[in-house]
Amino acid sequence: MTAREDILSRIRAALQDSPQAPQIPRDYRAASELDTDALIELLVDRLVDYKAQVAVVPETEVPARIASLLDGANSFVVPEGFDAGWLAGTDEGGGGGSRRRVDSPAAPLSVAELDGIDAVVTGSAVAVAETGTIILDGSANQGRRAISLVPDHHICVVKAADITGILPEALGRIDGTRPITMISGPSATSDIELERVEGVHGPRRLDVIIAR
Repeated sequence: MTAREDILSRIRAALQDSPQAPQIPRDYRAASELDTDALIELLVDRLVDYKAQVAVVPETEVPARIASLLDGANSFVVPEGFDAGWLAGTDEGGGGGSRRRVDSPAAPLSVAELDGIDAVVTGSAVAVAETGTIILDGSANQGRRAISLVPDHHICVVKAADITGILPEALGRIDGTRPITMISGPSATSDIELERVEGVHGPRRLDVIIAR
């Protein structure tokens, strides 16, 4: 008998009487009572503490903010489903749109191509104010995980309506079977002497635009 067969045999033996899984108590806090203004204030505080740059703007000003953050970037990538209206003005001076790259399931950019791109602009699925965490789930406005991990600068748009107070609220809004990426500030780590190094496992810079 191989090791695999032995393991499967033991599993079948353990399940042969069809035991019922016990009910797991879920009496933890599942919602926050903060209003929208308080949620935004808390999320901004946490993100700034993680050394992210944050701007809270009306949704009508999102295009101008994105264009400003991309000023000086030679190239940037967006997922196929990103709101095109938010990209107004980003290609000015870029050779008629030459600096914008679009990543899609049908035409994914290679890692080498992404490595040569200055910035990425995505939306988000939900954010957790208490932990300063932004969650991406691979939806059309967020795209593949690779595009948010390889370029050095990530510009992420978070809608105020998508901010929750605590993690259980956020998890209730997403499909756990999707590819989940949780972001809490720019990618960083510390060495044995506690020297902070940024850009280790992902973008060195994180700009968050909170659209009210």
